Amino acid sequence: MSERHSPLDAAHRALGAKMIPFSGWVMPLSYPTGTLAEHRTCRTGAVAFDVSHLGTVRLHGAGAYDAIQRTLTNDMGKIGPGRAQYTHLLDEKGSVLDDIIVWWVGRDEFHVMPNAANTERVREAIGGDDITGSRAIVAVQGPESRRWLADVMPEAAAVGRFHVATVGWRGTTCVVAGTGYTGEDGVEIAIAAGAAPDLWEALLDAGILPAGLGARDTLRLEAGLPLHGHELGPGITPAQAGLDWVVSWTKGAFRGREALEAERKRGIERVLRGLEVDGRQPPRAGYKVMLDGAAVGDVTSGNFSPTLGRGIALAFLPPPLKAGASVSVDARGQRMPARVVYPPFVSRRH
Repeated sequence: MSERHSPLDAAHRALGAKMIPFSGWVMPLSYPTGTLAEHRTCRTGAVAFDVSHLGTVRLHGAGAYDAIQRTLTNDMGKIGPGRAQYTHLLDEKGSVLDDIIVWWVGRDEFHVMPNAANTERVREAIGGDDITGSRAIVAVQGPESRRWLADVMPEAAAVGRFHVATVGWRGTTCVVAGTGYTGEDGVEIAIAAGAAPDLWEALLDAGILPAGLGARDTLRLEAGLPLHGHELGPGITPAQAGLDWVVSWTKGAFRGREALEAERKRGIERVLRGLEVDGRQPPRAGYKVMLDGAAVGDVTSGNFSPTLGRGIALAFLPPPLKAGASVSVDARGQRMPARVVYPPFVSRRH
């Protein structure tokens, strides 16, 4: 299958972005400003990410709500139209096949937002239409995001956290959700593919810095947010990932429920924790976590934290290992002292 390109591909290249393959797409890793500058600007100002590689499966009609309820883990009954909800798609063994945001756009209309590589898997599970190719999605993130976005799209800037609204912009209808993947405030804007370059240009003209996948990953790691294929995937249940709050036990049957109930009775043998080291070198995915000379866990994601100035990581560890415990990481034969912490590493107050 050939790689897909965002409607903003030409705009990224014109800015000198470093383009890389990612989940079947070609997307910007960083711009000439560099990942560190993009990361820090998201923590202090505002940046714009092109996240058009994320999928959109549109469900509409009388059966849409029930299809989501019987398939995904969370309870749509807790919210209503004009809201968004984080949820999981499981297999029958209780593994998280994908983590998803559902935008409840209208009374009987839902936009289900899978990770890039999982769009068809999710569509097969819940039905609906894949409309990914018809739109772009731009995430505007950072503590100043709403103030600066207000100069470009005032109605979008007013959309609250985990709220959803349909707004007009220069003759185009956009769907806007108060969601993101950075740990900062902001919104995600779904706009018709043909209108996306004009929006992107307007955001940059307003002083919002473009940011790529490199900063997106360091930001989500500092926020302790899971990445599919690392903290979520085959053999990983919501409870192991510290996300059991995503599972509704009161709404009735959903795929994987029986497996989760069995796990609930026997207890979990591992849980996702954070690791911090004193130096700049981060633990990397695949490294073993050691305690008293024995391997007790595995690093799932690791990187340098620009905000904290040290290496950080997420790892699956035995539940008795609480925050403050001293461990080490086997970095290809070199032992790296680390301490266990509870994510997030950086919260919005920073």
